[in-house]
Amino acid sequence: MASDRSPVRDAQEKKKKKAERSGTDRADVQETDAQQEIQRLTAAGHAALQSGHNNTALQSFRSALQAASKLGEKRLRRSCTFNLGAAYVEAGEPQKGLDVLSRSQPGERGEWIADLQFNLATAHEALGDRTQAARHYLQAAQLYRSQGDAGAEGHTCVRLAHCHLLREQWDEAVASFQRAAESYKLAGNTSAAALALRDAGKHMMQSGRSSSDDIISVLTDSLEMSVNISDQQTLGKLLSDVALSFSQMRLFSEASECFEQALPLVSSKPHRLAVVLQNLGAVYNSLGQYEQSLRFHREAAALHGSLGSRGAQGRCFSNLGFALMELGELEEAWESYLHAQQSFRDTDDPSGQWQACEGLGGIKLQMKDPDKAAMYYKDALRLLCKCQDVSASVQEHLVSELSEALQQKLLLQQRGPHHDRRQPRMMAVRSDVQRWRREMQNGGNAPHGKQHSRTITSSETLLQQEQEPAHPHSTLPEANRNLNNTYDKAEVNQQIVPSESSGSPAHGDVSAVKPRQMNGRHPLVRSTVAPPITHPDSDEAPPLMRRLKSRFCTVM
Repeated sequence: MASDRSPVRDAQEKKKKKAERSGTDRADVQETDAQQEIQRLTAAGHAALQSGHNNTALQSFRSALQAASKLGEKRLRRSCTFNLGAAYVEAGEPQKGLDVLSRSQPGERGEWIADLQFNLATAHEALGDRTQAARHYLQAAQLYRSQGDAGAEGHTCVRLAHCHLLREQWDEAVASFQRAAESYKLAGNTSAAALALRDAGKHMMQSGRSSSDDIISVLTDSLEMSVNISDQQTLGKLLSDVALSFSQMRLFSEASECFEQALPLVSSKPHRLAVVLQNLGAVYNSLGQYEQSLRFHREAAALHGSLGSRGAQGRCFSNLGFALMELGELEEAWESYLHAQQSFRDTDDPSGQWQACEGLGGIKLQMKDPDKAAMYYKDALRLLCKCQDVSASVQEHLVSELSEALQQKLLLQQRGPHHDRRQPRMMAVRSDVQRWRREMQNGGNAPHGKQHSRTITSSETLLQQEQEPAHPHSTLPEANRNLNNTYDKAEVNQQIVPSESSGSPAHGDVSAVKPRQMNGRHPLVRSTVAPPITHPDSDEAPPLMRRLKSRFCTVM
């Protein structure tokens, strides 16, 4: 049957359909081109952030959002809004990031809702609102677990732990680190699990609620998993940190093994090498292995000197002086304490100076020169008045040593012909000692007559020391902390405590547990491990002071 349509009309309709198909094709091509441009801008933004060009990065992400808005595709626009908010946070503008992220709510299928919670937490953390940050990190961790993303859950739990540390919530921080370790193990990342367990063990001691067996178990698990860490610097750091924890528990043999293993791993980092050498010498002093400690003291002192770390060098000389003193090498010990004294003078460190004076006084006492010994003890007492947070027991200890020097002077004088004047001279000694005690109680020569608050003394137990909360920054993961030791032959339980010259701490800015002074005849010695977190000699930045990282989503 013949068609009713004319050939001309058929040709017109074919031409019209062809034009419609052509227009659709052009629209498809334009949309595809726009999507490719959005992908290009997003990739450029990521690259700019990585290289530190924040303004360029933000411009790229803004352009991507503008292009997505023109297309009218909701999911693409939400993705670009999400990425722009994350970029603001990472670029150091957390408030803008928070404002943008609040507009980037996930779509109907709830895409990247866990990442959104993570980025909201990061923004709050950067703004200093740790309560809100912890709340969002916890939600993100729960969502990652429900999605089966164990790696992301582990990383989020570490960030959550940092928030707890900054709020001095030690138990919550420990729980978060342990949960992070479990997640990392589930994800097959045993290296990250080892680091998380290291930090869990460290803060278990801070909380004071864990038994020694539990802490040792966690630290041992960390060491076992650390065999999978391929990066030597990371492994060396972990071994050093675990060794420091063992030292705090007075497990000095285990500490020495870890420090010895860390030694070759940190050889390419002079600052860290100096720290490990210094701590090895300190630990061997604690073990009473003074001959073995001498090499480490000398190498650490020389290396700190070459790095310009005069304060740390002074502490090494103090430790060396103490070891030499215990070995009976009084002349060499004298020289070491003189070097320490000068180092502390150069760094205007009255705390180090009074301890060096105490060491010099102890040597003069052994050399039967009580006049010089008394002079150094008096100098130590005057310098002590310049120090903050000095305990009454430290003052009493120095006054006791001064009394001993004066009594030795009296005994030497009594060998002369005037034995009948013994009682008046004893009265004079008591009067002199009482005068010094009154001066110490009244603040001595302290500026403005300020009274000094009490610190922990070495005569107290290690358990009491561990119950003293240290500042979170000194204990954050990745922190190479300072090790302060005091040694006294009269008491075998020598103690090593972290100190924050490193400031915190950590994030330095941290007030650490105070060094303890031993009661006994021998002078105390301080040893410090320089922490890169806030220490001026440090060659790396504190973890929480680095730029906070956000999470981004793919735009397509």
